[in-house]
Amino acid sequence: MIRIISSLFLIICLTKSIAQPNNAVVFSPQQFIEQVRQYHPVARQARIVVQKADAELLAARGLFDPTAQLNAERKTFDGKNYFFYTNPEVKLPTWIGADFKAGLENNGGQFLNPEVTRSQSSYLGFEMPLARGLVMDKRRAAVEQARLFRSQSDQERLGIINDLLFDSYVTYWEWAGAYQLYSIYSRFLEISRDRLRFVRIAFFNGDRSVMDTVEALTQVQNFEMLQANAQMRFNNTRLELSNFLWEERDSAFIIPTNYVPDTTQFVMYQLADQLDNYVSRANQENPFLRMYDFKLDALEVERKLKFQSLLPYLNVKYNLLNQGYNVFRNFDAAALFTNNYKWGIDFKIPLFLREGRGEYRKAKLKIQETNLEVSNKRWQIENKVRFYYNEMTLLEKQLRITQQALNNYQILLRNETLRFENGESSLFLVNTRENKVMESMEKLVELRIKYYKSRYATEWAAGILR
Repeated sequence: MIRIISSLFLIICLTKSIAQPNNAVVFSPQQFIEQVRQYHPVARQARIVVQKADAELLAARGLFDPTAQLNAERKTFDGKNYFFYTNPEVKLPTWIGADFKAGLENNGGQFLNPEVTRSQSSYLGFEMPLARGLVMDKRRAAVEQARLFRSQSDQERLGIINDLLFDSYVTYWEWAGAYQLYSIYSRFLEISRDRLRFVRIAFFNGDRSVMDTVEALTQVQNFEMLQANAQMRFNNTRLELSNFLWEERDSAFIIPTNYVPDTTQFVMYQLADQLDNYVSRANQENPFLRMYDFKLDALEVERKLKFQSLLPYLNVKYNLLNQGYNVFRNFDAAALFTNNYKWGIDFKIPLFLREGRGEYRKAKLKIQETNLEVSNKRWQIENKVRFYYNEMTLLEKQLRITQQALNNYQILLRNETLRFENGESSLFLVNTRENKVMESMEKLVELRIKYYKSRYATEWAAGILR
C-alpha cells in the first residue's frame, strides 16, 4: 500500500522529471543543433554556395588583370625579306575606364608597311572613354554585380540554414515528446502492475471481488498497449532525428538507443509585447528580404550600365613615341603634342537610339517589378510571423490551463486512491481518475510539442534561426 501511494506521488512529478535508464546519455538540443550546423550535407552545401560566389567574384576581378602579349610576324619569299614585326606589349585596365599600355617595336623588311616605324621604337599611352563607358562599363558592372551576388549568396546560405534548423528543431522536440510519453506510460504501467498485485492479494484474502482483479488487469493491458505504441513512436522519431545527424567524414550517424532528449528544457518564454520585435527583425534580418535588397542593387548597376547605351561612343587615344627601347629618352613635356606622338578620337552614335532606349526601359521595368515582389514578400513574411506568434501565445495559455487541470486531476486521483484503500470507493473510479491524469499528461506533452513548433516557426518565419 505504501508503495502504491509513493508511486502516485511520483506521477505528480512526471511533467517535471522523467526517470531515465541508468546508462542513458542526455543529448541536448544545443549539442544536436551544433552537429547539424557543422556536418549536415545541406549546411555544407550552403557554405559551397558562398564559395562559388567567391569564385565568381574572383573571375570578375580578372577583367582588370594586367595582360602581357606579343605580336610577332615574319615573311620571306623567293629569297626576299618582305617584313618582320616584333611587338611585345603590357596593358593595364583601370577602374576609371582608361586602359594604359606600354610596348616595344622592332620592325623591318623590304616591303614594310609605310605606317609602321622602322627599326626599334617604344611607346607609352592610354585609351579612355569620354562619354559611353566613362561612369560605368561592362567590366566594372561585372565586378559590382559579382560583389552583390557574393553578399546575396551569404543571405541564401542563411536562408538554407534557417530552413534546415527549423526542421531540425521540430524533429528534436517530436523525439523529446515521444520519449516523455513513453516514460509516462511506462510509469503508469508500473503503478498499475503494483495495483494488480495488491488487488490479487486482497482477493485471495477475501477483501476484494473478482471483478476488481479484472478491472485492474484491464488497466494493465490498456497501459501495455499505450506503452508499446509510444515505444514505436519514440523509435521512429529517433530514426527521423538521425536523418539530420552526420559525422565529420560525411558518414551518417544513427542515434544510439541509450540517447535520450533533454526534457528539462521544456520551459516557457516571456512573450509579452514581442510581436513588434519579431516583425522588426524579420524586416531587417530575413535572408529572403535581404536577398531582394542585393538583387535590387544589382539591377541598379544594370540600369546604370544600360544608361550608357544612350550616350555616344567617344574614345580618346594617345601614345608617346620614341626611337629605341627607352620611351622617355630626351623626353620633353612641352612637345607632347608637337613631336613623337600618336593620338586619335573614335566617335559613333546611333541616330535613333532605339536599342539604347529599349534596353534602359527594360532595366527600369525590372527594378519596378522587383520592388513589387519585395512588397508582396515582405507582407507575406510579416503576416506569417503574426500567425505563428498568435498561435504561440494561444498555446501558452492552453499550457497553463492544462497544467492547472492536471494538478486538479492529480488531487482527485490522490483522494480517490485514499478512499479506495479505506473501502469507500471502487477500483473503477480510481482507474477513471487515473485515466484522466494520464490524458491530461498526454495533452500537456502534445501542447508542449506544438508550443515549441510554433515558437521555432515564428523565428523561422522571421528568418532569424542561425
